[in-house]
Amino acid sequence: MPRAKNDARLDVPKGLGSSSVRNRTSSDRFGRFTESIARGMGTPWFLLGLSLFVILWIGWNTFAPAGWQFDSIELGFIALTLVLSLQASYAAPMILLAQNRQDDRDRVQIEQDRQRAERNLADTEYLAREVVALRLAMKDAATKDFIRSELRSLLEELDRRDAVENEETRAP
Repeated sequence: MPRAKNDARLDVPKGLGSSSVRNRTSSDRFGRFTESIARGMGTPWFLLGLSLFVILWIGWNTFAPAGWQFDSIELGFIALTLVLSLQASYAAPMILLAQNRQDDRDRVQIEQDRQRAERNLADTEYLAREVVALRLAMKDAATKDFIRSELRSLLEELDRRDAVENEETRAP
């Protein structure tokens, strides 16, 4: 069945459904890249590395010979501030992009869970109806005691008939 161009697909995050496959792949690749960066920024190793970088930067520009220093302590480490601001300006959108992608995955997962729950409920209701039908059918089914009593009554009737036939054959 052909899809209309503006049909929204539920299995594809918003913004990816109407694009071409190649564009979707490159967008997805960029999304995975940003997720890996955002995931890395949330680790203790990143914080340790960033702290070590800042300590080395400040230490170098404080204790190194004046000709080797590249950021001035008198100006409040302007270059360090610029580097950290640049890092933060790129980190925030990457983290937001990673969160949006995770929200899209969660939305698809929730929809799949809802569908699975609906199927389980339908299966459970079907099985409950089947059990009720079996119980109703079992009420009409002959029990072991009922069959025994019927067989005893038939046996007694056969014994009576035999007794009557035996009396008829003896009485001439």
